Amino acid sequence: MSTPPMDELFGDIDLEWEHRKNRAFRSLCFLSSILGLAALALLIADVLWEAYRGVSEYDIGIIHFITSTGSVNPDRAGMYGALVGSVLLIVLASIMTFFIGVGAAIYLEEYAPDTRLVRLIDANLANLAGVPSVVYGLVCFGLLINGPLDLGRIILVGAIALALVVLPIIIVSAMEALRAVPDSVRNGSYAIGATRWQTIRRVVLPAAMPGIMTGTILAIANAWGQTAPLLMVGAIASARHVPTGPFDDITALTVTIFDWAFRFQDQFHVLAAMGIVGLLVVLLGMNMVAIYIRSRYEKELS
Repeated sequence: MSTPPMDELFGDIDLEWEHRKNRAFRSLCFLSSILGLAALALLIADVLWEAYRGVSEYDIGIIHFITSTGSVNPDRAGMYGALVGSVLLIVLASIMTFFIGVGAAIYLEEYAPDTRLVRLIDANLANLAGVPSVVYGLVCFGLLINGPLDLGRIILVGAIALALVVLPIIIVSAMEALRAVPDSVRNGSYAIGATRWQTIRRVVLPAAMPGIMTGTILAIANAWGQTAPLLMVGAIASARHVPTGPFDDITALTVTIFDWAFRFQDQFHVLAAMGIVGLLVVLLGMNMVAIYIRSRYEKELS
């Protein structure tokens, strides 16, 4: 079958006008990227300046700020208790979401039949990933605090709220990573006599693990910055205690920063900026871990 001439495919097209539209669209995309980066740079610069004011103008020691607990006196306030609470929340949420999320993704992608119910679940997972996080906080408050279980305002309830926020994201990202593994890889494993579980465990999962780990780390980083669901389940702002387990009173660094930012004293505002810098440092560390894990798995597979 012969290919029709270009003039029959596209008709009378003004090529010069098309090139102008292409250049205009490219310039618009470049301008949008520059504006976004500029806004982000301004926000980070403002936070760093406020944090520098706390060190220079108010003589807040970094070690004192890191090792002190919450207080109504800004001279004594610090982020240690809230930071420990955030770490406990993230660790518990990560344990709950990783195994449940990856297991659900393996079932939906590798075992579940292509039925209307499975397609409905698949579509609703994407919708659940876009639900505001405050809704999950209200669900946990209604079921786990003010409901039949009545667990109280503890770290475990906050971790469950964060797990509900990020679980759909982890499931969707894990499904996409599994879907990206070519079917020829699976068929080759079946051809040499491997079972379905052996194929998934030894062939599919190692190939999909870089994508799974990247999606999981990014989802957990999203949970690290959540405030609304923790407020809904009664997180204590500027807590003076240091939580030691999942059944201690819930506190988190994001909630403490939220509390500091709305106080009248200017010193609390600079404390909030210093807390945001701490959040950013931990977030950068999590991204570095994600990059390291991804590169390590890619090297093992290559």
